[in-house]
Amino acid sequence: RSIKPFVIGRGNWLFANTPNGATASTVIYSIIQTAIENELKPQNYLKYVFDQIQIGTDASILLPWSDQIPESCKVKKSQQK
Repeated sequence: RSIKPFVIGRGNWLFANTPNGATASTVIYSIIQTAIENELKPQNYLKYVFDQIQIGTDASILLPWSDQIPESCKVKKSQQK
């Protein structure tokens, strides 16, 4: 199930303007899918990560499976499928 979005995305990445653009797209897509798989809200999680990177937070605590991710980034049990 978690591979399906990558298969769909693969077709879209064929139309990236540059190899670097395709790489950037796949990286951000991978981060978003990993956040979803770890029951995080992607938009909240990305905002948190970008805010923390600016202040020099250690990257290891920003990983989607870290126990230090704030509750505001987590999907509440009632919101899960």
